[in-house]
Amino acid sequence: MPFKILVADDDVITRRIVENVISKNGYDVVSCQNGTEAWEHLSKPQGPKLAILDWVMPGMQGIEICKKLREQKLKINPYLIILTASMNEKKDVLESFRTGANDYIEKPFDSNELIARVKLGENLIKLQIELSERIKALEEAYQHIKTLQGILPICMHCHNIRNDNESWERVEEYISRHTDAQFSHGLCPNCLKKHYPELSPD
Repeated sequence: MPFKILVADDDVITRRIVENVISKNGYDVVSCQNGTEAWEHLSKPQGPKLAILDWVMPGMQGIEICKKLREQKLKINPYLIILTASMNEKKDVLESFRTGANDYIEKPFDSNELIARVKLGENLIKLQIELSERIKALEEAYQHIKTLQGILPICMHCHNIRNDNESWERVEEYISRHTDAQFSHGLCPNCLKKHYPELSPD
């Protein structure tokens, strides 16, 4: 599935140029003509994870969207690139980063530079997703380990274990499902003497 990128700019010509550059490089484009539309897409759990936002546009400005998204503390933080007519003043650059933008690019922009910055953002988002999946796997593994650390209901006669489904199973089956342990069966000295006295050395 192509990586999805949101492009928001109230200037139709600029928006079409950005969309053309993005789509030619194999990305799926979500087009928005104002900040309100952009926010509706980006605030959804399955919304685009990378956005190119015009600094000044109707509804919500680009830096306003950045600020609101960071306040949400999403599991996967979208990578946000501010598109602006001028970033000559240091305070403007600092303001964009302070509100949560990851990068900025000035108009008129170079297509190669735009794609280079987009690819950087894409890689960072993919790293976030990979890290999130690994953390989830570790949490699931921890839960399995934690299950074996609690009190295990074992029958005092047959020594079967009552599992989470309220049914009973052999100890070996229960442990095998919750860990990577494998079993090798043998005979302890007491059982050897009791069940196979003819083979017992005593």
